[in-house]
Amino acid sequence: MKMTKRNEYTPQTVTHPGITLKEKLDELGMSQKEFAVRTGKPEQTIVKVIDGKSALTPDMAVKFESVLGIPATFWLNRQQNYGEAVARLKRSELLAEASDWVSRFPLKKMTDFGWLPKKRSKAEKAEALLSFFSLSNSKAWEDYYLSEKLKVSFRISLAHYGEPYAISAWLRQGELQAMQLDAPAFDRKGFLEALDSIKKVMVEHPDDYFKQLQRLCLDAGVKVVYTPCLPKAPIHGSTRWLFDNTPLIQLSARYRQNDRFWFTFFHEAGHILKHGKKHISIESAQQESAKDKKEMEADAFAIQWTFSEEEEQEVLRHAPLTEQDIIEFARKFETHPAMIIGRFQHKELLPYSVGRRFMKPIVLDD
Repeated sequence: MKMTKRNEYTPQTVTHPGITLKEKLDELGMSQKEFAVRTGKPEQTIVKVIDGKSALTPDMAVKFESVLGIPATFWLNRQQNYGEAVARLKRSELLAEASDWVSRFPLKKMTDFGWLPKKRSKAEKAEALLSFFSLSNSKAWEDYYLSEKLKVSFRISLAHYGEPYAISAWLRQGELQAMQLDAPAFDRKGFLEALDSIKKVMVEHPDDYFKQLQRLCLDAGVKVVYTPCLPKAPIHGSTRWLFDNTPLIQLSARYRQNDRFWFTFFHEAGHILKHGKKHISIESAQQESAKDKKEMEADAFAIQWTFSEEEEQEVLRHAPLTEQDIIEFARKFETHPAMIIGRFQHKELLPYSVGRRFMKPIVLDD
């Protein structure tokens, strides 16, 4: 069987040390019974080693050295190499059997994004995917993402989501991105105070808005990453706490529109400040009626920070609105015109033809 460079040994080229032992005994004209007596081991034990049915132990290696004059390290290395070759062969077979699991992931897009290396065979793709997740097999993926076997790390199951495979890949990429960021311990007060500065970034929306957003959050101990959407994973954003008690906000910039982007950020910030370390938010395209209490609370938090209900009522009292009206109200409420326009268009109170120039495209590197 042809193996990759990483799988250096195969059972065809690395034999069990029992074969070498038999060859040496034949060379010396020594019977297995005599050798057993000389080493002080039961004859049946020696027979099993020679037949490849038992592993050669360190104790045996030292005794073989005394009788045959061949260093114990030689025997131990042979046993280790053989054991590794057998394990790799079994893993190769396991990877080949995981082709159905692998096919459920959006591999092409993940490869295009650079999350996975380009691989040809199904076994290589399976190996790359498992390495991406830092898991040993597909069963481990199911235990982690579907069965909630590790509740202290990932406290929800993706089993009820329509596409848990794509969603798990998107979430995992966010974790890998977060590992590249250094953040101090989470400062709740500092993060709340940083939201004032972040709101100003939202209003001005400079070219480096995401870098400013990321830096302001990092200073308060919150990691923010951008992870492009995957097919079948229509996620706007997610909030969860990493193993080191650092909160992570993961944004997808779905729809690539500034009003949705900033609303999603403040929504996720609301989860951090209101719902604690045990809550995991995965915000998808849900109907209002399908949202649970915590999602509605996070929405309310985002509304308050971007364009409050009180402010909305004041604007509506001046309907019908012109673009100049919207600009003046945005200046008064210290928000971006897109937040007003997006809200009213969502509620079908304003035609989509109005204020399009204020809807800034979200352009981030994929």
